[in-house]
Amino acid sequence: MSLTAAVIARDEGAMIADCLESLAFADERLVLVDAATRDNTREIARRMGARVEERAFDNFAAQRDAALHFARGDWVLFVDADERVPPGLRAEVAAVIRAADGRRGFWIPRHNYLMGRLVRHAGWYPDYQLRLLHRRAARFDPLRVVHEVAVVDGPVGHLRQPLVHFNYRTLAEFVRKQERYCHYEAERWLATYGRPRARALLGQPVREFWRRYVVLRGLREGWLGLVLSLSLAYYSGKAVWLARGLRSAHGAPQFGHAGDAAHLKDEVAK
Repeated sequence: MSLTAAVIARDEGAMIADCLESLAFADERLVLVDAATRDNTREIARRMGARVEERAFDNFAAQRDAALHFARGDWVLFVDADERVPPGLRAEVAAVIRAADGRRGFWIPRHNYLMGRLVRHAGWYPDYQLRLLHRRAARFDPLRVVHEVAVVDGPVGHLRQPLVHFNYRTLAEFVRKQERYCHYEAERWLATYGRPRARALLGQPVREFWRRYVVLRGLREGWLGLVLSLSLAYYSGKAVWLARGLRSAHGAPQFGHAGDAAHLKDEVAK
């Protein structure tokens, strides 16, 4: 069974080379570039032997569906530009593909490095991602436009070896990403649950802080766990506030202000 390693990317010239190097074991390396990319991502990917395709970005779920369409392998391993596949995971991926035991997808744990530090609590580990997919048995849920999840026709399993994710190098980068993601979460909330009640403006961030800091033991990460838990609680509340300002037309969520819609188009791959 053949394997395509697929990367969706926008302006990832600083990260794409190391990512593709860790994917050299795949039968095909595919980089789906956001058409708005302005740096040298395309050139670096081609120089490293990857096949480059291009598509205008609308949301993450649609972009990954497009990558499934472009892929030539029987299986597709999705890896982001800021992720690396270490040797243990490479071997495990090859083994489960060879096994051909009827499973059509696999969840992969992730080691998340935030501000240069491996974070194991507050929901950051095992942080399973459904990233290894049988191409003809998978599609992406259109309602999950960020933190997207595949829908798989058939049984799925779990791998043991983790991806390595260098996701937030500074607190400022973390804040910038959350500002963007909360707009998507507001859109998903409206499409899934309808307009949130006013009490959710307080209840949602309180629940999120308790879940991150206490239930998921963010307190064990010291000051960083507290900062992450408070920040994510704040942005969960902001997503509720944004969702209350959205309106649904014919079942499709729309932003109440043109500036919000434009802001969404600027989102980059995680």
